[in-house]
Amino acid sequence: MEANVPSARSRALAVLRVRSRASAVGLLPAALAVVLVAARATGRLAGDPWPTVTLVVCVVAVLVLLVGGAFAAVVLRASPAVTPTVPLSEAAAPDLYRLVRDLADRMDVPPPSAIALTPDCDSWLEDRSHAAHRRGAARVLGGAPGPVGPESEPGAAPVLVIGSPFLWWMRVAELRAVLAPVVAGTGPSAHPDIADARGFVRGLDAAVDVGGRRGLGWIAAPARLLLRLCRTDAAEMERGVAAAASERAQGVDYGLRIVAQEQVGLAYAGWDRLLTRVALPAWRMGRWPAHLDAGVVSALTELSRRDRLAEGFTSRLGERPACDLLEQPGLIDEATSLLAARLFHGGPAEAGPDWSPVDWAAYPEEVVDRKWRTEAARLHAALDALAVPAGRPASPSAPASPASPAAPAAPVSPASPAARPGSQGPSGAAGAAGPATLAAADSPSPTADAFAGPTLERVLGYLTDGGGEGAAGEALAGRITGELAREERAAGPAAGAGKARGADTLPLFPLQPPRSGRDLLADHVTAMVCCAAVDSAGATPGLDWLDGPVLLVGGDRRSDLAPRVLCLVEDGNPEPLRDWLSALGVRTEKPVRLV
Repeated sequence: MEANVPSARSRALAVLRVRSRASAVGLLPAALAVVLVAARATGRLAGDPWPTVTLVVCVVAVLVLLVGGAFAAVVLRASPAVTPTVPLSEAAAPDLYRLVRDLADRMDVPPPSAIALTPDCDSWLEDRSHAAHRRGAARVLGGAPGPVGPESEPGAAPVLVIGSPFLWWMRVAELRAVLAPVVAGTGPSAHPDIADARGFVRGLDAAVDVGGRRGLGWIAAPARLLLRLCRTDAAEMERGVAAAASERAQGVDYGLRIVAQEQVGLAYAGWDRLLTRVALPAWRMGRWPAHLDAGVVSALTELSRRDRLAEGFTSRLGERPACDLLEQPGLIDEATSLLAARLFHGGPAEAGPDWSPVDWAAYPEEVVDRKWRTEAARLHAALDALAVPAGRPASPSAPASPASPAAPAAPVSPASPAARPGSQGPSGAAGAAGPATLAAADSPSPTADAFAGPTLERVLGYLTDGGGEGAAGEALAGRITGELAREERAAGPAAGAGKARGADTLPLFPLQPPRSGRDLLADHVTAMVCCAAVDSAGATPGLDWLDGPVLLVGGDRRSDLAPRVLCLVEDGNPEPLRDWLSALGVRTEKPVRLV
């Protein structure tokens, strides 16, 4: 027996003593009532005031028993939190089950009752033997509803939850080395005292959540008190269990585990970049990348190429990947990708017309280009709402418009059709969900100049004349921020990312960072520049595995646009950006397609 198991057991007994003392406190009035009733029956407490005292104590005992019984029932029946996962049946991953069972046999511990995948870079054991879990049902791969599986049987070993990025990035030997200490944890978990203490703590935690429901607030207070009393012992118990598992796993692939841990750190870095830079823009567009786990291989390969510290890691890719342990890796990748969208963005549980998958090959056209067009449309809608004229005289550095080579443009009234993209009315210009109509007016007013419509020159002129640090830039940023907030409120559940709405709130781990109005304005101006470059200079939208949407010119990524946009937005200086546009051949006076 590992040296740390007795320590974990002693901590488990300390947790159970808290439960015993709580039970004793609840039974104390009943015990006192029994003593008083027995004394009265034998004539030892005759006369006043003992009849009244006995009656009062009996009433109090009954009330305490009722309240204590209700609390105990809630603790026993409340469903502890379970991490949303993609369950893997043995038929879907026979080689993976065989690998895990071999690990358990080598370490002489019970094998996990089942295996599930989570879209995160972590692995752990999770007890799902609670009665509430047995009453529930889960959707298995293939779409048919069914029971959770063998892990729902009373007294079953815990479920092994594996981070899905590990299966695609790690090799089989590396995955076995990383899972060894996790699987070894089934040994201490099978100890009756440790299992009993864990069940008590989970029940209290679930009771706290139940106490947040209407009419059950009184349950949360005693549950929190008991959790505080056993918090230290429970934490030390888990630390002892982890130490015992690590000690038992030392004899299994210990040398390889040190190398594999480096891959865990690399996977964390690449997975985070893939979610925040690549997946999040697609989720915001109502699309979810269907093969995130396959994409993490490309992201980590690119990271290995750029990062000198990760150099050489790609040489292992010739070995057998751990995803070969799955029968249908593509189907499982799609299921975990959809779950990732739910956990990190709050998307729907099923694909639909407004929530459809996208392949990596179609990502630049269906996500990047659409993202730029949508933001450009929102930018011009904000200008329309601010009554900014669509026609502005060209600056000396801008090319002259062929439609009006000599005469200067006359001012255009904000109410004029030429002042709006595609002659659209106020409802379209106010930033409705759909983009503005693209075509210019069929019969432009004689007063309209060559820059009427959604042009980049309109944006440059507004930010230059108003000054990026002045009220004009702040007003435009405020308009964009307000419009985005309205769109998110209308979008549904994903709009409330990060707001507490109960235990089942999604997303559980929102990725969307807070963005200032100035950052949003810079993003929208960048999108407008990219649209203009695509429409008039032959540029194309592209995908960078670590940075997400990028602009490609001649097949090469242009990474020098961001500082020039910031110079315009923050300082009101358009010259660096105008020089960049001129060198690229972008026509700022040409209307931009917004759909």
